[in-house]
Parts: sequence; structure tokens; C-alpha cells
Amino acid sequence: MFQLGKTIVSEDIIEKEFVCNLSACKGVCCVDGEAGAPLEKQETQILEKIYPKVKPFLRKKGIKAIEQQDTWVTSDFGELETPLIEGKDCAYVIFDEKNTAMCAIEEAYNQGEIDWKKPISCHLYPIRVQDYNEFSAVNYHKWEICDDACSLGKELQVPIYKFVKQALIRKFGENWYAELEKIAQKLLKK
Repeated sequence: MFQLGKTIVSEDIIEKEFVCNLSACKGVCCVDGEAGAPLEKQETQILEKIYPKVKPFLRKKGIKAIEQQDTWVTSDFGELETPLIEGKDCAYVIFDEKNTAMCAIEEAYNQGEIDWKKPISCHLYPIRVQDYNEFSAVNYHKWEICDDACSLGKELQVPIYKFVKQALIRKFGENWYAELEKIAQKLLKK
């Protein structure tokens, strides 16, 4: 772990490789698990605002889940999340012709309907950020369903922090990322 500004960063994001391999995993991270995607407070307001433009991209089950639960929910632990369909799929999940899970929010973004890509927690994955009063912890979240992504990352020699570069810049800014790259170069020389 090392400190970078007001963040404590796991060296795993520099030392481990990762590249999503959707042809292998079919986006199962959006349909597996016990909770929706983590949300930041301001993202709940964004979801409320963009829902009418995202709705045409959603499955009927997703629309039903959102209309029953709302565009976001609070977990039993007080955490903000996307709602789930029957406790499984994220309500915003859609599927392509190959039955690969995709994000309806991101599809609306790609089609130019909205200007917000998707929740930052989804964009950052496999990095998870935990905010505390004085700092944020930036960690690699290892999940066996992403083993193919780890293998592809190793094959292509893409460290996690490079794979999620745009998301890290979106979350922490260009200067933070530039400093991360300097630290990475020093760590990788060792």
C-alpha cells in the first residue's frame, strides 16, 4: 500500500494484470453477486434524472424492478446501490445477441441519449474504492468469475491501473493519475 494524495492505494493495481474478456465471461459480474452496483450519493440524483432516457433501452424485467424499487436503493448496511431483478441481475442489465450482459445506461450513453457513461464503481471494476473520512482506499477486488480477464491481462501485459485509466481519471483526476504512473514506474523497476 502507498499514499497518493488523499488515497491509500494497493500495489495490486500496479502489479496485477487485467483486461475484461466479455467473450469468455459474458458479463456475469452484472448478473452475479448479492448486491447492486455501489453508487455515490450524487449518482443517485443522476440516475433519477436520466431514467426516462435509459428506460427505452431496458428489459421489461428491469423496468418493473426499477418502478417497484426506484432508480436506486439503500442496502441493509446503508449503502447506495442499483436495484436488482429478483435479487440477481442488476436492473440496468440488458443482453446482446450473443447473450452477453451489457449496461443499458452505457448503451444510452453510446447512442448519445445521455452524457453519463455509467456508475463509477462499474467503470472502475476490478478496482473498488472505499471512502473514509480522511482518505479513500483504492483496492483490487479479486473475483473468480474474472479469472479469464486476469489471464487475458497477463497475456496482453496490461496492468489493472492501465486497464481502468479513464475511470481512474474520471474519479481522481489527471494529476492523480500522472502521479500514479510515476509511482508505478518506480515500483515496476524494483
